[in-house]
Amino acid sequence: MNQLIVNQMTVPGAVSDEAPAGSQRPVVAIIGGGVSGAATAFHLALTNQTLAPEIIVFEPRESLGKGLAYDTAEPAHRINVPAGRMSLLTDEPDHFLRWIADQSATSGDDDALRPDGALFPRRSVFGDYVSAMLQPLVTSGAVQHRRSTVAHVLRDGQRWLVVSDDGAQTKADIVVIATSHPPPVAPGQLQAVLKDHPRFIPDPTRVDALAAIRPSDRVLVVGNGLTSADVIAALTLKGHDGPVTAISRRGLRSRGHARVAQDPSGDFLTEPAFTAQALLKSIRSAIRQAALDGRTWHGVIDQVRAQGQALWQILPLVEQRRIVRHLRPFWDVHRFRVAPQVEAALDTAIAEGRLEILAGSVAASRIEADAVHCTLRLRRCPATIERTYDAIVVTTGPGHGGILGSQPFLAELSQNGYLELDPTGLGLSCTRNSEAIGPVAGVTPSLLIAGPLARGTFGELMGLPQVTDHAVFIAARIAEYLQGQRHQRP
Repeated sequence: MNQLIVNQMTVPGAVSDEAPAGSQRPVVAIIGGGVSGAATAFHLALTNQTLAPEIIVFEPRESLGKGLAYDTAEPAHRINVPAGRMSLLTDEPDHFLRWIADQSATSGDDDALRPDGALFPRRSVFGDYVSAMLQPLVTSGAVQHRRSTVAHVLRDGQRWLVVSDDGAQTKADIVVIATSHPPPVAPGQLQAVLKDHPRFIPDPTRVDALAAIRPSDRVLVVGNGLTSADVIAALTLKGHDGPVTAISRRGLRSRGHARVAQDPSGDFLTEPAFTAQALLKSIRSAIRQAALDGRTWHGVIDQVRAQGQALWQILPLVEQRRIVRHLRPFWDVHRFRVAPQVEAALDTAIAEGRLEILAGSVAASRIEADAVHCTLRLRRCPATIERTYDAIVVTTGPGHGGILGSQPFLAELSQNGYLELDPTGLGLSCTRNSEAIGPVAGVTPSLLIAGPLARGTFGELMGLPQVTDHAVFIAARIAEYLQGQRHQRP
């Protein structure tokens, strides 16, 4: 590592304004070192370029690759697709599976392997895998890990000025935004009434967020998706035996995996749908055909997922919005499946009468002594019911509408006209080359959106295979951009 970068990392206010003497290497700053940012850095470092860029990943965590999703020590948190379908290498889909075998990474975890041979290890294992893949590049200096949070991103001529929270400054030719989704947004009434309650948990993804919940507490979980399932499974593993209510607008519970693995089935691109209704009709028809052939809906949904980006980009914006508004909850519970171990925990809790799932919302709440009294309004029912709880956990999913306000540098880029929300409401607006679009700056080729925050443009961009493919795509776009810039320089 050259002395200039060493100085910048240790002396607040130092600026990396020049590349190492004689190299003229461009600088790529990646903000966020979770899977999206780490995968982008990984594939960019492996891209064959005449003049490889300096790759700097800003990530406050100790290691790259874990991020919010995989930086968890909770043993109940498991990957929700088989390990054989997760890999950082697009041409080696079983690479993670082989790494697990080489490292004996599931040793002592007897529940990881299900009867059909599929492996569902704890989520921390995948975080360790990505971190291990990045470590040689960090050690060699091909990728630099800055353990700091980005406070400001400012335009500086044709370059960018990235300012860390410790005051250190870095000039970059390209900035890649690879931050995670914003935290859940608690219903306003709950937030206002319960914000100081010791067992009100507005963000269960925080470390030890569930520690305040006692074994016999009556728990209300607001939301009923993957995070809700993780919370209920984690509480069960901790010995919680009190009653749990999970409430969401439609009362839809995340589905599990097929008992026997299935190949994707159906074809939705040869004669593509141009409306949400036509696409739904086509999917239902394929599911009916699968049933006649003795298969379940799982393979059909997997095919929709595999063709998802192309399907999404064929649809007009008005139809994309219609899907987000009306069909997304139904898609999510089939697309985002719970691990078999988590599904078993939910099934057992329901069978034992400890878990009830309701369709409705929290109409009102008040605190009396140490308890929370809630008025629940049930779906398609004029009456309300009264329930008392000891703890409230919010698992409503990312607050997409608050993305631009979730971090100071995002708000700043928005205020300066470089970023805006995607019109579908799923992320940040960008082109099909992942270039940021802003209300004032328009398209900015040197400001890229990586990972799920580009979901509004690319559609299916939440699963690991799609995130990895997108990282490869981003790396190629960066290489092309830098090559073009190199040819333009005198």
